Amino acid sequence: MFKDLLLALASTSILLAGSAHAEEPTDTALVLLTENFPPYNMAKNGKNFAKEENIEGIAVDIVRETFKRAGISYNLTLRFPWERIYKLALEKPGYGVFVMARLPDREALFKWVGPIGPDDWVLLAKADSKIQLADLEHARRYKIGAYKGDAIAETLEKKGLNPVVVLRDQDNAQKLLDGQIDLWATGDPAGRYLARQVGVTGLKTVLRFNSAQLYLALNKQVPDEVVAKLQAALDQLRGEGVVDRIMAGYL
Repeated sequence: MFKDLLLALASTSILLAGSAHAEEPTDTALVLLTENFPPYNMAKNGKNFAKEENIEGIAVDIVRETFKRAGISYNLTLRFPWERIYKLALEKPGYGVFVMARLPDREALFKWVGPIGPDDWVLLAKADSKIQLADLEHARRYKIGAYKGDAIAETLEKKGLNPVVVLRDQDNAQKLLDGQIDLWATGDPAGRYLARQVGVTGLKTVLRFNSAQLYLALNKQVPDEVVAKLQAALDQLRGEGVVDRIMAGYL
């Protein structure tokens, strides 16, 4: 029913840009979920729950403009933890989650709109660290901190590096300073932004081991016509320089 009605509404352009208040999909609104992942998405009050206008960030602004340009309505909630909102978007029709790295093992699980922005993967160390790495293999001897459920942590686990994971990525900044971990596997620019939020500066990059792009991931039952409208809108915004201007406002 949701799919048929949404297709009909999309084809007749009845979907109006805006936001509903209930965190349930309707025939005229997609449910979008996100997490605290500065500077891409973040609650204005710094907490792990926020709705609508109380959420900001690079990706939030880009997604809002994309939905407005496409003429598709949505409601937006920031929740915690990542694993929960990922599962909701994976299993519930009418749901989407951002920002997500578009990895090969995730490709067939969602429908994708993007890219929204870059997310290089780096290993950070304290400013006075003597660690030097030529590649990821050389990091095996060190204790590496990462964020539970994140694509970076999952990749390291698959490579057998066994990262020590936490529920909040910013906690790794203090663990690094305290000597509880030797290296912090995180995103760039996200990691440095998070570190500054908790008063940690001067971290240095000892290895840049991957470049990823971040996307809006939509449940597989979201109609192709809706996905195409969103992608076309995002492409237009990028071509007009809007995406670059939004990013420049935060970095």
